[in-house]
Amino acid sequence: MRKIFILLIFLGIIGCKAPKEIPDWQFPDSPSEEPSVSPSEEPSVEPSGDVSEEPSEEPSEEPSEDVSEEPSEEPSEEPVPTGTGTILVIGGGSSGMSAALQAARMGIPTTVVEETPWLGGMLTSAGVTATDGNHKMRQGIFGEFIDALVAHYGSLSALKTGWVSNTLFEPKVGEQIFEDWAAAESNLTVIKNARFEGITKQASGWIAEFYSTERGSFTVSADRVIDCTELGDVAKAAGVTYHVGMDSPAYTGESRAIGPNDIVQDLTMCMTLKKYTYDVTIPKPEGYDETLYYNSCKNAWNVNVSDGKDAVTGQAVYDPDYMLQYGLLPGGEYMINWPIHGNDYYVNMIDMSRAEREEAVRKAKLHSLGFLYFLQTKVGYTNLGLADDQYPSEDHMPFIPYHRESRRIEGEYLFTFDEAASPFTYKTPGFRTGIAVGDYPVDHHHWQYPGWTSGLISFGNIVPFTLPMGVLIPLDAEDLLVAEKSISVSNLVNGTTRLQPVTMELGQAAGALAALSILWETPLRKTSVRKVQEALLESGARLQPYLDMEPTNSNFKVLQRIGSTGIMLGEGKTIGWSNEMRFRSSDRIKWNELYLEDYYGEPHNNSSETITGADFVALVERLSGKKVETNLRDRNTVTRLDAAKLIDEYLDPFHRFDVALDGSVLSK
Repeated sequence: MRKIFILLIFLGIIGCKAPKEIPDWQFPDSPSEEPSVSPSEEPSVEPSGDVSEEPSEEPSEEPSEDVSEEPSEEPSEEPVPTGTGTILVIGGGSSGMSAALQAARMGIPTTVVEETPWLGGMLTSAGVTATDGNHKMRQGIFGEFIDALVAHYGSLSALKTGWVSNTLFEPKVGEQIFEDWAAAESNLTVIKNARFEGITKQASGWIAEFYSTERGSFTVSADRVIDCTELGDVAKAAGVTYHVGMDSPAYTGESRAIGPNDIVQDLTMCMTLKKYTYDVTIPKPEGYDETLYYNSCKNAWNVNVSDGKDAVTGQAVYDPDYMLQYGLLPGGEYMINWPIHGNDYYVNMIDMSRAEREEAVRKAKLHSLGFLYFLQTKVGYTNLGLADDQYPSEDHMPFIPYHRESRRIEGEYLFTFDEAASPFTYKTPGFRTGIAVGDYPVDHHHWQYPGWTSGLISFGNIVPFTLPMGVLIPLDAEDLLVAEKSISVSNLVNGTTRLQPVTMELGQAAGALAALSILWETPLRKTSVRKVQEALLESGARLQPYLDMEPTNSNFKVLQRIGSTGIMLGEGKTIGWSNEMRFRSSDRIKWNELYLEDYYGEPHNNSSETITGADFVALVERLSGKKVETNLRDRNTVTRLDAAKLIDEYLDPFHRFDVALDGSVLSK
């Protein structure tokens, strides 16, 4: 009954509020006991050919005084969702585990299949154990991950050990968090060490084929599938249209785009190093070329270095000890993900065969080991070697490369750099459908591409953004969602949407969307945007990147809901590497800050005059047709927070008006 109550909170939201009395119901054909699927019981599988049944803290603003009475709660007019089904998540990385956890928590039997022995993807299996961005926006499952790290290491400040990030951690610690989460979910089954082989559409849902050395070929069937692979392999196998490399301006509308071409970002075979008390110099790697690393840090072999910079690339050349501090982990190890003549490596392996990919990864490893050998033999770090207590791999290396770029699907919505730069004046109000927020600047790695001078991009500034829900939904496939880095975005803006906090949030949103699609028995592209957003809000996620208050604040959801309607807009600023957006909740509301026309046919008032309490209350009463009991009426001005609260309570536009995937307002 507890799970049912949680689902009702998630789902009874359009046009009404949750009923005071929760009816005693359960899903059709479901026993009252716990579901049979458990972390210790893998789904039934059959041999191939048969189908199985299957950044530093800032204090939050103080909430303004509660100035209005709560309107009376109305009984629900919407039926309880009774749909049943299963979800398959392919890829147990940052997006995959977030998707699986969200779906399982919403009561849907969910299976995640991961190719490696570890969960967590680029956060763990790729060794990128330093998160980029969203330091001031820790929410949803990403926020839970940070909380778990704090619980392990003792404090938030204990995570800031290297200068590359505010949050660093050891790979094995991060992986254990995902393992613990998976074990705690009765609706979640995890299958590891199984590679994806193919997928076939059924009348409803899909059948996916896998192979593992333990069980051979097997299949898993599901009503909804979420592609969370590192390179979008499921999307390709399902026949989804996608793009690789730099885009044409004609496709994205971005004046800064310089494609089309097949140039992708450098990948990195990261290393986790630690200091030993003895010489651990490795044998010279195959194909070692010391000249590749001469300008990785200050040393006797620097070439064309002037005023502390590489004269050719313009990259800074740092002291070697300072370079190592870049990725210092809380346990004293070093994350080596060094872009300056270090272990970045160029190869476009996205559409390669499996054998070709394996060879590309082998060469990327050799390049990273060459960097380690250079540090040991030329810089003098003879006691610095691969940590032998992090990865359960024979070579002590991560299981996968850090892929900064993958396929990018053509989805129901294309998110671009231009929209990230100016979300509220963009041609479509995609922010109204927002499901995942980010604040990191656009960051591309292209220095290792042989013709890197031809791939130079003019990057401008962006502000904090929210990704529209439609980026998850392929245009040309049903019952399939795509998350991780293969969403429907441009090559340019992928430089910020690819980062770990965002991919975790995308996964969580995909899990919520897939679950609601099953529960309400609607196609993915027809599932209510507002239902998905409400489910995310109930899970502590952000829909809009407002820093005014944290999810624990009683007014947090008000700002998120009104911000998502666009009736009131936030203000974004570019502040170096720390972009920020605020609702400006304590400022006085002005007439020209209300955008009511799309919802109520109210023409926009261009006056910059502040609104008196009496005028604002009169406006709300006129639009709602209700008598408003509030002491705001007697005030000379109204704060933006109080205005948002009154709109939320008496007009309730978030629940009364759904929006299409392009952000346009639908009828009541």
